[in-house]
Amino acid sequence: MAEFKSGFVTLIGRTNVGKSTLLNLLVGEKVAAIANKVQTTRTAIRGIVNRENSQIIFIDTPGIHKPKTKLNETMIETSFTSIADTDMILFLIEATSDEIGRGDRIILEKIKESKRKAILLINKIDLVKREKLLKLIDIYSKEYNFEAVIPISATNVKYKEIILDEIEKNLKPGPAYYDIEEYTDQTLRQLAEETIREKALKSLQDEVPHGIYVEVEKMKQRKNKNNEDIYDIDATIYCLRNSHKGIIIGKNGEMLKRIGRMARIDMEENFGLKVNLKTWVKVKEDWQESDNIVKKFKLQ
Repeated sequence: MAEFKSGFVTLIGRTNVGKSTLLNLLVGEKVAAIANKVQTTRTAIRGIVNRENSQIIFIDTPGIHKPKTKLNETMIETSFTSIADTDMILFLIEATSDEIGRGDRIILEKIKESKRKAILLINKIDLVKREKLLKLIDIYSKEYNFEAVIPISATNVKYKEIILDEIEKNLKPGPAYYDIEEYTDQTLRQLAEETIREKALKSLQDEVPHGIYVEVEKMKQRKNKNNEDIYDIDATIYCLRNSHKGIIIGKNGEMLKRIGRMARIDMEENFGLKVNLKTWVKVKEDWQESDNIVKKFKLQ
């Protein structure tokens, strides 16, 4: 019988390159918030893939971008810290690039420093012609000795096993770090916060989402009158300005109801039981500079 392998794999790339979509594809469960907005992932989320002969623990890091606040700095620090502490790196770039851009260059230099095994994944291949793809592969292959270069579409399930096989091939023998039933080490509370934030990101105007932060104040399981298990969840969406508060609540509270409804449906699917979700909106102007809040986004 083949020897059991395990390891931690960091998924890194620029903002909006498709890391969270890829993580959810590989894990087969929704562990990372997906929204077509900058800074969707703020913490290093772990997704766990259990295979017959291996356990792969993925760390999805915040996208690399130019830091403007203490929160941004913490997020980037988290991304680079995880490179140094990992067994392997999945470096995700976009097929539409003509050269190595500034953000990708910073990541590439960190990978070189780490001397870690790395796989290059070129995402969104459906958007480019073959010649352009081959040129990009050539440019990156001259920069670093990648274990493999795999052109993919992160939304297409056919690439899942190709990527997992390549990772497993490069892992060392080791134990299962997590129970085989688990697919993330996030708590249900964290998953609830992530879900609400994702729905807000998808629903709100561009200038509002980066200024929001969700905190679950209460999460309690009980039986309802039909003897079904139900979670009572009270959550607050914090924003930076009063004008933002109005946008999040919406006319007659419609926007907040919509965010809550979408989040509740997702949670019920993920948690496997009914959810009674109540949401509030509060203004906290300086939260992105608050040490108490920002420390929640550091790599644990």
